[in-house]
Amino acid sequence: MFRSAGISRGVKFYLFGLMAFVGIASCAIVLIYNDYFFLGDPLRPNNDDVKYIQTARLLLNEGVLAYNTGDKPSAFIMPGLPLILAGFMAMFGQEDGGVIAYRLYQCVLQVLSIYLIFWLGKRIFNTRVALIACTISALYLPDYFSSGVILSETTFRTLLLLLLCVTIVALERNTARYYILLGVLTAAAAYFKPHASLYPAVFLILWWRHRVPWRLMLKYALLMAGTYVILLMPWWIRNWLTFHEFILFTNSGGSPFLLGTRIRWQLPPAGFFEAYPQYDPQTLFQGSDRLAVQKGLDIIKYGFKHEPLKYLYWYTLGRWVELYFHPFYSRPIWPVTRPVMNVVQIALMAVNMLGIGLAMLKHRWDKLLPLVLALGYFTVIYVPFVAFNRYGYPNMILLILFGSYCIERLIRHFSSYSKNGLRRRRTVTP
Repeated sequence: MFRSAGISRGVKFYLFGLMAFVGIASCAIVLIYNDYFFLGDPLRPNNDDVKYIQTARLLLNEGVLAYNTGDKPSAFIMPGLPLILAGFMAMFGQEDGGVIAYRLYQCVLQVLSIYLIFWLGKRIFNTRVALIACTISALYLPDYFSSGVILSETTFRTLLLLLLCVTIVALERNTARYYILLGVLTAAAAYFKPHASLYPAVFLILWWRHRVPWRLMLKYALLMAGTYVILLMPWWIRNWLTFHEFILFTNSGGSPFLLGTRIRWQLPPAGFFEAYPQYDPQTLFQGSDRLAVQKGLDIIKYGFKHEPLKYLYWYTLGRWVELYFHPFYSRPIWPVTRPVMNVVQIALMAVNMLGIGLAMLKHRWDKLLPLVLALGYFTVIYVPFVAFNRYGYPNMILLILFGSYCIERLIRHFSSYSKNGLRRRRTVTP
C-alpha cells in the first residue's frame, strides 16, 4: 500500500531525517517537560487529562469504566483513550511509568504521521509539496505539545491520516479488503471521537465522481457499515448490560449542540430570558437533560431573529476561526511563547487558505477531491456543535498540505522567474 517506488535517494534521506528529528525532539520534550503538560491537577482531577488518568486506573483495578461518576460505571466518554492508557499502566505502572509510556507512544505516532503526510502530499500533489508539508509539521510546536498532553488528539490525527490514505487506495484498487479496512479505521476513530462515524458518507461523492457501478457501491457500503457495527458492538453490549438501555455513543453531561450556541462562552442575547421565561441564566447550560436540544433551538431562533449577522458569523466563519486560528498550544515550549505561536498560527492559516483557493483553481480535482472532502467533513460536522482549537488540531495537517502546495507554487514561480531573468541577461550580454 505504501510503496516507496519512484522516490529518489536524496528524498528518502531527507524524509527519514525528518522522522528521526521528530522522534528525538518529541521524546526529549515529553521527558524533559514531563508533568508540565498536565492541564489539570493530578491530586484533584479538574481537567480532562487528569480525569482520563483516574479513569484508566479505575478500569485497571476495578474493571469499571467511570468518568465524573466516582467509581460508578458511566458512558460519559468513549473508551478508546482509557483502554490504551490502562494498557500502558498495566505494563509500566500506574504512576509516572504508565503516563510517560503513553506520552512516548504519542511520540511514535507523531513520527508515523510524518510518513503518512509525505505519502498523502506526494499522491495528491507532488514530492516537493510532500516534503514541505513534512517540514512544516516537524517544526509545528503544537504537535509536540500534543505528544505531551494526555488527550486523544494525537491518536485521532493518526487515524484521520490513515483514513485518508486508505480512501485514496480504495478508490484506486477498487477491492473489498480496503473498504473493510475503512470500516475498521472508522470504528477505531469512533472509539475516540464519535463524529468520525459518518466519514464513509464522503464516498457517495467519490463513487459518483469515479463512476463506480451502483451494485459495487452497495457492496462496499455494506462492508464498511457491517465492519463498523461488529466493532462497535462490544460498546453497545456493555452499555445495555450496565444501564439497560441502548446508548449509541455517550450520554455525557452538557449537550455539544447547546454549548455550541454560546458565542465566546457568553449567555444568549439580552432579552432572551424575557422571551423564554422558562429558562434561567444560572441553569441554562447545566445538566444533561432531554430539553438540551430544545434549549439550543430556542437560543438559535432568538439569536438569528434579533442579532442575525452575529449568529450568521458564529455558525459559518466563526466556526472556522475557532477551530483553526487558535493554536492547540496550552503549555508553551521554550522559546516560543503563546502570543508568538498565535501570530505564527494566523500566518500559517493565511498561507493554508491561499493554498485551498489555488489548489481548487489549478490542481486536478480527481486527486484533490478526497482531501477536500475529508477537510470539509471534519469541519462541517462541528458547525452545529461546540468548536474550539483542540477539536480543530487533527485537521490542521490537512490544511498544511494545502499551504504547502501554495508554498511550492510560489517557489516554482520565483525559480522560473529567476531562470528567465538570467537567460535574458545572458542573451543581451555582448
